[in-house]
Amino acid sequence: MKRVFLCLAMMLCFCAVASVSFADVKEGEKAFLTELKKAVPADRIVSVDAMHSKWQEVLAGKSKAVLLDVRTEAEFDMGHILNSSNVDSGHAYSMPKIFPDAATELYVYCRTQHRASYFASMLIKYGYTNVYLVEGGVVGWAEKGYPLVNKYMGEIKVTKYENKLKEEYVYRDNK
Repeated sequence: MKRVFLCLAMMLCFCAVASVSFADVKEGEKAFLTELKKAVPADRIVSVDAMHSKWQEVLAGKSKAVLLDVRTEAEFDMGHILNSSNVDSGHAYSMPKIFPDAATELYVYCRTQHRASYFASMLIKYGYTNVYLVEGGVVGWAEKGYPLVNKYMGEIKVTKYENKLKEEYVYRDNK
C-alpha cells in the first residue's frame, strides 16, 4: 500500500513539475534565441536588400561570398536563391569541413530568420569571423519580388506569400 501511495505521489509531483516547465518552454526558448542573437554583432545583421546586392556581386564574379540557406533539403528544392548553398540547420557541425576558412563571408538565412539565428550564432562560436545573419529570409526575399529557382521550373517569382495555404485534396496517390 505504501508503494502505491508513493507511486501516486511521485506521479502527481511529476505532473505538477511537467506542467510548470511546459508553461515556461516558450518563454525559455525565446530567451535562449535572444541570447544566441546577441552573439551576432548588430552590424552583421543585414536586410534582404543587402543580401540581394551581395548576391548580384556574386553573380557578377565580384564577390566570393556564400549565400547559405539553412532550410531543409525539401524546402530548398521547392525554391531557393540561384547559386546559394544549402546546409540543413541541424548540421552546423559540418561547416568546418565544408568551409574550412574561418574568414569565409557567409550570409545565413532560412525561411524567416529563426533557424538562421541559431546557425549564425553557432558559426560565430565555431570561430567564423565573417558571418552575416539575414533578416526576413526567403519569405522576405520573395515578398520583395526577388527571384527563386527550382530544378523543375527554373526561375519562379512568388506573387503572394501564404503562411498557411489551405488546400483541399480530393485524391492524392502517394506511391
